[in-house]
Amino acid sequence: MNMIKNTKSVCPECLKVLDATIFEDDNKVYIKKECAEHGFFQELYWSDYDQYMRAEKLRYDGEGLNNPHTKTVNGCPYDCGICPEHKSHTALAIIDVTNRCNLKCPVCFANAAAAGYVYEPTKDEVAGMLENLRANDPVPATALQFSGGEPTIRNDLVDLIQKAKEVGFRHVEINTNGVRLSQSVDYCRELKAAGVSTVYLQFDGLTPDVYKFIRGIDLLDTKMKAIENCRQAGLHSLVLVVTLVKGANDNQLGDIINFAAQNFDVIRCINVQPVSLCGRLPQKERDRMRITIPDFMRLVEEQTEGKVKVSDFYPVPTVVPVSKAVGALKDKQYVEFTAHPHCGMA
Repeated sequence: MNMIKNTKSVCPECLKVLDATIFEDDNKVYIKKECAEHGFFQELYWSDYDQYMRAEKLRYDGEGLNNPHTKTVNGCPYDCGICPEHKSHTALAIIDVTNRCNLKCPVCFANAAAAGYVYEPTKDEVAGMLENLRANDPVPATALQFSGGEPTIRNDLVDLIQKAKEVGFRHVEINTNGVRLSQSVDYCRELKAAGVSTVYLQFDGLTPDVYKFIRGIDLLDTKMKAIENCRQAGLHSLVLVVTLVKGANDNQLGDIINFAAQNFDVIRCINVQPVSLCGRLPQKERDRMRITIPDFMRLVEEQTEGKVKVSDFYPVPTVVPVSKAVGALKDKQYVEFTAHPHCGMA
């Protein structure tokens, strides 16, 4: 066992802040911690130590905000909002406009039925959030995602999009399961006219069984119809968002990439999110289901027969020098993507 560093984590049961250790064992990276009340926990963090260290070398801590929105009182993670300890600009602001949904996905953690209450800020409250984000100093937020729940459930979503554009957001996207988009090409046209830049479309695979397992219902035709309606409406910037579940759709990454390439007139990107295991699963089950970023990169290389290699992926902060260079040339500060180096690879 090779100790990498000490850090802080939380107990998954009571959320108390704990001392934690990140360590390497058998070329895998783990995090371990112990709660006096709930015992010892150990989780696989990254399945490839070499890739973990490659990402770590490209770490870049940002400067945060000059005008943080909350004070540090209890420390991370209790003072989020953005507090003085936050080290990044807002690269993509996400506003949950509802926790209601027209699906009941087994993997979802933003669910009104499970929460036992409805969260749905008013138009005025959302407008206040937008103004708050645009007031960020030194770099106002310029990119926004309306999320949920399912944001298209709100009948005033078009108004919210228009308001976001009005206050200065250049990029406005919606995070959607595509159900409503599949039902009406006219609705897709309304979204485009309001100023939607990108449709961030839940898309887990290319066979019905994948959707039955991950979403509890066959949604394949719904996804295809949503994509076609976006095409007809002139919404030509779709991101396919894959919830990656080991044993369910991890064998379809290559096919999804090929599908995106065949529909490049509307599909601009694929965003793969390994499923987060947040429930009270036994350790053995968590270990069986865990899939991490290096697993994803390896599977992509295998399933594309080397057309996309593991070495093609880099952590998000890799682009920070580009932001700094452009800022120096134009004498202006731009958003710097100083996300945690192990948050994702692109």
